Amino acid sequence: MQDGADKRGPTSADKVLGVLSLFTAERSVWSPESAARRMRVSLATGYRYFNTLVACGMLEKLHRNQYVLGPAIVELDRQVRAADPVLKLAQPVMERLLRRLREPAAILLCRYYRQKVMCIHQETNRGGEPVSSYERGTLHPMFRGATSKVILAHLPPRTIVNLWRDHRQEIVATGMGPGFEDFKAALRTLRHLPVNVSSNEVDEGRTGIAAPIFDAAGRVNGSLSIVLLSPPANSRAVSRLSIAVQAAAREIEHGRVAGAGKAETRKTKSPKTTSSKTTWAKTGSKT
Repeated sequence: MQDGADKRGPTSADKVLGVLSLFTAERSVWSPESAARRMRVSLATGYRYFNTLVACGMLEKLHRNQYVLGPAIVELDRQVRAADPVLKLAQPVMERLLRRLREPAAILLCRYYRQKVMCIHQETNRGGEPVSSYERGTLHPMFRGATSKVILAHLPPRTIVNLWRDHRQEIVATGMGPGFEDFKAALRTLRHLPVNVSSNEVDEGRTGIAAPIFDAAGRVNGSLSIVLLSPPANSRAVSRLSIAVQAAAREIEHGRVAGAGKAETRKTKSPKTTSSKTTWAKTGSKT
């Protein structure tokens, strides 16, 4: 269940787009028959959904009655990369941060999405063995790893209630239970820390050091993380990296605030532009 979801029933458009959520890394090929059974719709309806998505390039026929995600998904991803304001600000910051690291590492930009954490971008100085399993578009657990927990600690109360309701057993298994009050207490402790540091919680042998990223209204917007291939040598190394990732996160935030300020300035100037266009239109209508 998505937080803040509309309580109305799903529309036809909702159901058609819902087909796309069936395609995952674990199961990347579907037939209309299998999808219809999973979605509990008639076979004719299942075929209609698939035909609609094939027509707009969202799905592509692989062979016989098997379908995979289509080229329109790739096109949309390119457009998202080009238009994402946070990514535009973060990428050069991440590259500079990575150049400061002597050890094999990856820098991750992640965000909250449907009760999980999604990786938006990764920079790494290790070409062979991957430092992190976090790649663009991958979803990761909400309750394990520094990258996720630093976002979790700052989510609004309503979202926390929904997460407890939907993932109570998982939360308890991570040691943040056994009750809801215990869970909230654990989150308060995390909120008071400027960064979150964890080892071996997501990828074996990896250490993550993460700082939250907030928007102009003070809401958590995501996280910036350093993932190390091997544990830091000592507490001084952890402290050095913690300061570095905090500074980089704040740089991204300040860039967003500056960008918002420029946009607001353009808005205040827009009435003059509108007036000029109106005068031109009136003049043009007389000729």
